[in-house]
Amino acid sequence: MQSSSLPPSSLRSLPGIGPQTALFLDFDGTLADLAPQPEAVQVTTELIPVLTQLAAQLGGALAIVSGRKLTDLDGFLAPLQLPAAAEHGAQRRLLQGEVIRLASPDLQEVVRLATALAARHTGLRVEIKAAAVALHYRHAPEMETLALQVMLDAAHSTPGVELLRGKYVFEVKPAGISKGTAIEAFMAEAPFAGRLPLFAGDDTTDEAGFSAVQLLGGQGIKVGEGATLAHYRCRAPVALRQWLQAACQEQGPNRAPNTQKKSMARIRT
Repeated sequence: MQSSSLPPSSLRSLPGIGPQTALFLDFDGTLADLAPQPEAVQVTTELIPVLTQLAAQLGGALAIVSGRKLTDLDGFLAPLQLPAAAEHGAQRRLLQGEVIRLASPDLQEVVRLATALAARHTGLRVEIKAAAVALHYRHAPEMETLALQVMLDAAHSTPGVELLRGKYVFEVKPAGISKGTAIEAFMAEAPFAGRLPLFAGDDTTDEAGFSAVQLLGGQGIKVGEGATLAHYRCRAPVALRQWLQAACQEQGPNRAPNTQKKSMARIRT
């Protein structure tokens, strides 16, 4: 739960958060450091106050966009309940609290195949969500090929789904939804509509979000290493959190609103 800090110079390569920003943030590996198990993730002490202040400064135009279940996100960020896209957009909570749930496919065969594999191999973990099934292999990386084949078979035998590959996880989810489609839906609604979208994420599952915001004239921020479509990059979640904290300080109640800034330090991809 301890916070860390970086020198201000490390933040100069990131875009500014201005009064017309629509801010979208992934959770694991972006706002919070990755942990050996999903439930072991810890939220730093300053994160919730920072998100609360930013949401107020942006008139509510701040949403969490994650593969997590909505109840998981609320548990980590309690008592804060932000607009959110959970399970890669299968569920979306609007600013006023209404939750929109897309139709969920029949995932019984996916659950059966994934749990049968996990029962035979220590280190594999199955996560059953409202509209998706994830097979985690972080603690059994040697199982990657077999885990992939089983989840591909499960996806092929289940109508209306597709396989999503993330960091040490294969996930079967409803076809045609992504973090990108979730962001596009938010951008068509108040208070996000008419703003410039800015999305930060760390995983391959976030690439659809980067594509969506940049097609809308906004910017993506890749957290960590790896090839990306995003125009900007920061090295770790601690850098992303400090960037958010700096935006609070720049636009706090005693400071004049900042206009959005664009940095010349961009990723060449």
